[in-house]
Amino acid sequence: MFSSAASLRLPPSPKPNHRNSQSSSTENPIGTDLLYSFNTPFELKQAHSHIIKTNNPHSLLPLSRVAFVCAFSPSFNYARQIFHRVEKPEIFVWNSCLKTFAEGNSPIDAIRLFYRLRQFDVQPDTFTCSFLLKACSLLSDLSNGRIVHGLVLKLGFQSDLFVENTVVHMYACCGVIDDARRLFEKMPQRDVVTWNIMITQLIKLGEIGRAYDLFTQMPERSVRSWTAMIAGYVQCGKPKEAIHLFRQMEEAGEKPNEVTIVAVLAACADLGALDLGRRVHEYSNRCGFKRNVRICNTLIDMYVKCGCLEVARRVFDEIDERTVVSWSAMIGGLAMHGQGEEALRLFSRMSQIGIRPNGVTFIGLLHACSHMGLVNEGRKFFASMTRDYGIIPQIEHYGCMVDLLSRAGNLQEAHEFIKNMPIEPNGVVWGALLGGCKLHKNVELAEEAIKHLLKLDPLNDGYYVVLSNVYADAGRWEDTGRVRKLMRDRGVKKTPGWSSITIDGVVHEFVAGDVAHHQAEEIYKRWEKLLQQMKSRGYVPDTSVVLLDMDEDKKEHVLYRHSEKLALVFGLMNTPPRTPIRIMKNLRVCEDCHSALKLISAIAAREIIVRDRNRFHCFKDGSCSCREYCVIWEGDQLLEVIPQVFPLCEISVFVNLCGFTRVWSGGIKILLHLDQTLIKPNEHTNKPERLNDNPLLQEDGKKDIELKPLIEHEKSVK
Repeated sequence: MFSSAASLRLPPSPKPNHRNSQSSSTENPIGTDLLYSFNTPFELKQAHSHIIKTNNPHSLLPLSRVAFVCAFSPSFNYARQIFHRVEKPEIFVWNSCLKTFAEGNSPIDAIRLFYRLRQFDVQPDTFTCSFLLKACSLLSDLSNGRIVHGLVLKLGFQSDLFVENTVVHMYACCGVIDDARRLFEKMPQRDVVTWNIMITQLIKLGEIGRAYDLFTQMPERSVRSWTAMIAGYVQCGKPKEAIHLFRQMEEAGEKPNEVTIVAVLAACADLGALDLGRRVHEYSNRCGFKRNVRICNTLIDMYVKCGCLEVARRVFDEIDERTVVSWSAMIGGLAMHGQGEEALRLFSRMSQIGIRPNGVTFIGLLHACSHMGLVNEGRKFFASMTRDYGIIPQIEHYGCMVDLLSRAGNLQEAHEFIKNMPIEPNGVVWGALLGGCKLHKNVELAEEAIKHLLKLDPLNDGYYVVLSNVYADAGRWEDTGRVRKLMRDRGVKKTPGWSSITIDGVVHEFVAGDVAHHQAEEIYKRWEKLLQQMKSRGYVPDTSVVLLDMDEDKKEHVLYRHSEKLALVFGLMNTPPRTPIRIMKNLRVCEDCHSALKLISAIAAREIIVRDRNRFHCFKDGSCSCREYCVIWEGDQLLEVIPQVFPLCEISVFVNLCGFTRVWSGGIKILLHLDQTLIKPNEHTNKPERLNDNPLLQEDGKKDIELKPLIEHEKSVK
């Protein structure tokens, strides 16, 4: 069915010539209103009659409006009779109509109008074909695209480079890239647009290698050529190549535009290339792009992922008109850096000024709740998504909820949550449960999770390693060996860990036990001195993270050579005192390194920012911004899981005072004592003290002890 004239959105009427319209309106009550704003063929005929009666030229009628009104009505021929009485070629008027359809919300109407034009034998020109090809590209309508291409060949329009470029673009958009490439190769003449079309479409298909091959063959390149390749590398997860190409672009003398800047900043965010990110930021400001909200949003993301949360907040605060993307980026950044309370406050501000959140906003909020242990708040946010905002939870939101419940120790609830999901859980969801099982020593549920993970993501080495750790924590060494054998049998290799640090614009990368670095000898000597200082403050290596059958002293030797420790010592040696040290790690920071880095931050009086696979850790004055959970065990019994912020240097005091056999990771905020008293650090001296008759401590008839969440207690006090 063709669209009716009444359903078409007609273009605005042109301004009338007041000199002519005044005389006309006095002679006929129809006036000029209907003459320039008719909406139906009947009204058009009234306006036409007025033109004839007043002896005015037909060109006084808005011809494009005539075309719109009659395009899909029985009055099609009536419109043609009007067009034949003006000097402009008929196809010129119909082309304006085709252009509007092709570039508007209903490109299918351009195809429909094309068939009407063919039905009435209206001769097309090159513009007709280009508008039709654009409509076919938008609709991915290969069938009609081939028909239009045939018409191009029949009418001899293939010599028109613009039309040929549009044909190549049509084939590529319709998914037949090989046809587009064959046509590209046969073209006797190509311009930079032709090359850009092929490169862009290959990138969209993920064929970055073929795109780069074409890029290297280009006789000349535009800014758009460079930008397409840079953005393509970022989209394909190759930020190093993107930055390398950007440097080549600078050497070639090309000036980046706003789209280039967004792509390069995204690459800097992925790599943690802070120095280049800062330089691009300065260039953006010099070029007057400071008000470009898309650049500002990417800057927020870049600074967040480079560990510069304060700078990211400054960029956010300076945006005049923030979008939901701006708010979501800042909320997610705060959550990633362990500032969950501020993330929730920012969301409250966002709601107060009437900005509606989107799905990304809620991912940030759920992450904030997960890292703060706010289970009830997380449940409320998850329910609010659909109830208050009509947002259907996606797999990422379900993954966040499972992570929240699992971290808090609600493993059975997390498992039931997964089983009741309306969509199929993926590896990330089951992986979150597996991570919780490791944290809370639940072997049974870990085995349940791994069954699904081996089907969903059988080559992901991380899941095997976590399960191996779960078995090792439980002392089930045979099962640990069985997991290792399974990895070998399936050809799964453990991803080598590495850490990198950038000094004076040069990236230095370290692996565990690295001896290849030119300062390796000095690094190990400095580490030995640092180790003595750490041990004097109570540091005890956590050899449980070394899952190898070897003596304890050898396990310690392995721990001391973890890549993040080497990168940190290198940073201490090669940066001025009191300057922050930023480290990138491709895997999670292990428990021992986490404890060590907290202690070193106090010893060296340095802020140490580590970005691992999951989040940021900002170590300062012996504490970490992540406020990770502390798991306290007495024998095989789990006593408590609580957020920890207490400095590592006091951990031995707590352990000796409380008599626990094992404490996981670093410092703690509250400990539950075996004789039913509550222990916490004194807010003035930072030394542990007993809290008798504390309202947090409740005893029932069986003398079971319940420790209410600290945050809820603080709220009640306030």
